[in-house]
Amino acid sequence: MMALFVVLMTHRWIPESLWLMVHMITLGLITNSILVWSQHFTEALLKNRLPDSARGEQIRRIYLLNASIVTMMVGVIFNLFPVTLVGSTGVGLMVTWHGYSLLKQVKQALPARFQSTIHFYIAASWLLPIGAAFGATLAAGLSSQWHSRFLLAHEAVNVLGFVGFTVVGTLMTLWPTMLRTKMTTGAVGTSQRALYIMSAGIAVTVLGALAGWRFVAVTGLVLYALALCLVAYLMIRTCVTKKPTEFATMSVAAGFAWFIIGVLTAATLVATHDFPSLNLRTATPMYTVGFLVQVLLGAMSYLLPARMGGGSAAVRAANKEFNRFAAGRVLMVNLCLLLFVLPANWTGSWIRTTTSLLGAFTLFAFVPLMLRGVKASVAKRKEMILARSRGEAPKPDPEALTPAPACHRRNMAIGAAAVALVTLLGFIADPAAVRLPGSTQASSVQATGETTTVQIEATSDMRFTPDTVEVPVGNRLMVEVKNTDTGNVHDLAFENGTETGRIDPGQTASVDVGIIDGNLEGWCSIVGHKAMGMNFHVIATDGYSADSASSGSMNHDAMRHGTADSATMKSSDIDLATAPEGFEARDAFLAPIDESEIEDGATIHRETFNVEELQQEIAPGTSINAMTYNGKYMGPTLRGKVGDIFEITLVNKGTMGHSLDFHAGMVSPDPVMKTIAPGESLTYRFEARGAGMWLYHCSSMPMSSHMAAGMFGAVIIESEDLQPVDREYVLVQNDTYLTDTGEKADNGNMLADVSPEGISAGTPTLTMFNGYANQYIYQPLQAKVGDRVRMWVLAAGPSKGISFHVVGSQFDTVYKEGAYSLKNGQDAFGTAGHAQALDLSAAQGGFVEMEMLEPGNYAFINHDFAEGERGAKGILHVSE
Repeated sequence: MMALFVVLMTHRWIPESLWLMVHMITLGLITNSILVWSQHFTEALLKNRLPDSARGEQIRRIYLLNASIVTMMVGVIFNLFPVTLVGSTGVGLMVTWHGYSLLKQVKQALPARFQSTIHFYIAASWLLPIGAAFGATLAAGLSSQWHSRFLLAHEAVNVLGFVGFTVVGTLMTLWPTMLRTKMTTGAVGTSQRALYIMSAGIAVTVLGALAGWRFVAVTGLVLYALALCLVAYLMIRTCVTKKPTEFATMSVAAGFAWFIIGVLTAATLVATHDFPSLNLRTATPMYTVGFLVQVLLGAMSYLLPARMGGGSAAVRAANKEFNRFAAGRVLMVNLCLLLFVLPANWTGSWIRTTTSLLGAFTLFAFVPLMLRGVKASVAKRKEMILARSRGEAPKPDPEALTPAPACHRRNMAIGAAAVALVTLLGFIADPAAVRLPGSTQASSVQATGETTTVQIEATSDMRFTPDTVEVPVGNRLMVEVKNTDTGNVHDLAFENGTETGRIDPGQTASVDVGIIDGNLEGWCSIVGHKAMGMNFHVIATDGYSADSASSGSMNHDAMRHGTADSATMKSSDIDLATAPEGFEARDAFLAPIDESEIEDGATIHRETFNVEELQQEIAPGTSINAMTYNGKYMGPTLRGKVGDIFEITLVNKGTMGHSLDFHAGMVSPDPVMKTIAPGESLTYRFEARGAGMWLYHCSSMPMSSHMAAGMFGAVIIESEDLQPVDREYVLVQNDTYLTDTGEKADNGNMLADVSPEGISAGTPTLTMFNGYANQYIYQPLQAKVGDRVRMWVLAAGPSKGISFHVVGSQFDTVYKEGAYSLKNGQDAFGTAGHAQALDLSAAQGGFVEMEMLEPGNYAFINHDFAEGERGAKGILHVSE
């Protein structure tokens, strides 16, 4: 609880903070509570208390559970999928172990009246590993189509199954106990039927979600909601004899009501949205705060005083503290939650901020009240012991003897007034945030009450069609965007902060731009797409003048980078003279050809290229939002001979369209160089017909941005007369153009994006060998005196070429673009000579050979010194 409070107060500076807070509740609070209390109720219902010697195993299980939870959270926050997988596996194993332990206790005990409740505890424990597997799959990265389907299945199994089974199974007996009344006739049988219907609802929901059958998923959710209504009917019948008058019962009742509302909300969302556009976030606060937290705090408020014991007087003393301002607290939490979950066009951000803070502080009041309750219980025990030692009867506390305060109505009035006050403060902070239907935003114009709706397409030629709309001043603008590009993800963002979110190929999304009070600019925010022309213009009509635009928002780059112009970083902005800590240079050694697989007499090289968008360090203290093949800025180097077959499977695990273009092949571009959408794959097969050093790269638009972000690599095809050498290295030069995002990378580095404007301007931020500036200065390449060294060099671009030079040596062999200009110190005419540089334009490759005559440190550099000084240099260390 304390950690959750800290994260809540600092969430703006924590990555994945919303996910983290939700899982601190579901895994941190709820799962721990379920393991503790289901063990307690199992022993109580079976009337079989385990010996103290059994507690060690239970506590070790709790420790391992929490270690797994923390591991999983670290993995998600820092985007470390293997760590996430280890953590989620640990959570699943610990809860499975708990279910197995409960099963052993059932088998060892005599039959009991409420044994079916324990069976559902066991079933719930064995559902969580399935939900954890769904969660790990989500963390691995899915397209929007599959993400929403797995998310629905994940929530159905974990919230409706793991938690729902446990709560409903417990309330069967706990609810009348909390009310201090008898169980209604037939309650056991009705509760069991409800649990079986809930089981069917979960199964149908998961089946519908994974199969993509919305109607089936909705049917499952409705079936589950009906089962909850059956349980609610039993709870209401029980309240006929004894009304809920304490915090515990009021909080549990409110929580259960939100559970039903959350399930029905989810059913409505699934019924009204296709899976790619399905967003279940609306139901999340209903499940977490409305249901889970309120039921947990309510149950704890009853169970803790009872379990502390000490006699009825001590229990009443503790209950007095837990029940302070009970009705007011419950009302405040639920009013704040109601305001928070109202549609966004009703409630502005400041009102949400103030009411959510009030609700959070009200919930966290449980912690000091719990500590006061413990203190009161202990004090009452001491008082009673002291009184008995004196032979006196302990004095009763009249207020503690009253289980329900007489001032509920007054407390509720105070709570309602507090919510009204913070709502008013939020409104004062931002009056325009409250947008009732037909009202206007903060502007000097009068809302017309009319809506302009426009349908546009995001096309494969990087345009919005149409790209301009005229809207009368005062009209609300609704834009529907269909992505007709078969290979790329697009979106539409406006300078007032409204946006569609990412739209997969073939899908449609809408954005409510708001009341138009002046000209407004929009664009596709996917990297590089705006620079290629994906802009959208809103022209305000009916008397709007350009003069009023002076008070408008900053442009897109200003909002992202905190300045009105997104200037490309200079190399001087990065400390290239300082060796990075804990750095491991990329191995430049060129491995020999793998000829192990033969097909129809030809060597075949099979590789899988997984596309991922990751943060990668490319210079000391500097990381980039990179686009990668197989998780590295600069893809793997391939090697073969003329006549070899290369079969590359491209798998797009990214969030936008990507592709491959192999210069080493001679194939029709249409079937294999096409852009594929996230989640798709293709097989690229070609025969190496010509020797040389060939470039491969992503050919999705804008190519320059994708290449500058890391999507390039080399293919080396040997000629038949290639002679063996002592050392063979590969150096791929590329140029990149950066703009500071203003954020920190996961490793604490400055985080940069590719700057399309910088690419157009033509001055790189960094020019690098093998994807990291100056890396072979920090960790030199190695050779020995007398070694013959071959260096393969490729100018990958996207823009800059290279004049490759090794200081202190000369090349006796120079091979460029499939031909020798020098070989073993002679040209094609037999004339002797050496060369000092290998000149390559962008996308050209070759190699040089030299003999190392003396020991020393031989610098290799792009002799276009401006590029060399941007990071395109290294050292070849020659030892005796």
